[in-house]
Amino acid sequence: MADPIVELVSVRRTFDAGEVLRGVTFTLVRGETLVVMGGSGSGKTVLLRLIAGLIRPDAGQIRVFGRSIEGLSEEELLPVRRRMGYVFQGAALFDSLSVYENVAYPLREHASLGEGEIAERVARNLGLVGLGPEVLRLLPAELSGGMKKRVGIARALSIGPELLLFDEPTAGLDPTNAKLVAELVQKLHGGVCDTVIVVTHDIELAKAVADRVAVLIDGRFAAVGPMTEILETGNAAVQAFLTGEAR
Repeated sequence: MADPIVELVSVRRTFDAGEVLRGVTFTLVRGETLVVMGGSGSGKTVLLRLIAGLIRPDAGQIRVFGRSIEGLSEEELLPVRRRMGYVFQGAALFDSLSVYENVAYPLREHASLGEGEIAERVARNLGLVGLGPEVLRLLPAELSGGMKKRVGIARALSIGPELLLFDEPTAGLDPTNAKLVAELVQKLHGGVCDTVIVVTHDIELAKAVADRVAVLIDGRFAAVGPMTEILETGNAAVQAFLTGEAR
């Protein structure tokens, strides 16, 4: 069996509105793309934020790259975070920075590189997402939604992550751009970063990129497996989600 990269054991998380995650357990192995699906408010983004160490669980254990992270300080989390890239739903670009400076930002923060090498990496990563030198000086406000997503992915790739986390990568995009992003996730899996978690409610994206799909309903995984099995499951709650009744 391939190396486990992420392991969650009985993870629970509660907010003021109530318990969002109610004992989530799963393992992600190296080289796998796991797509986590669920309706709005089901806890998909909470799950990603827990794995990235941005929030802490109320109970349970989270191991990333073999290290338990739930009790680590911010300083202790840094080496773990440097090994992962996080693509936020709205791209989360810095509005006052150019595309070049947005993509270069993680390199300036976490690597000791000369300006020439930073420039080479920025150009390479933008090229990976299909963007050329014409966008370098643009500000985020000058980009389309699809371009912002791609710049966000290029930034996440800056430090050569071993794990990529995608939060709703096709949300808000038209079908053409959504298809481009799905193709990009597949392309990255082909050698750039081969271990990926995608959270989404986009069934077509899941069909395109997933090795396994996990459907999050009422704070737990109601079904986990290849997409073909998920589509054929007899679980009524999962079928309601897939047919749009619970989304």
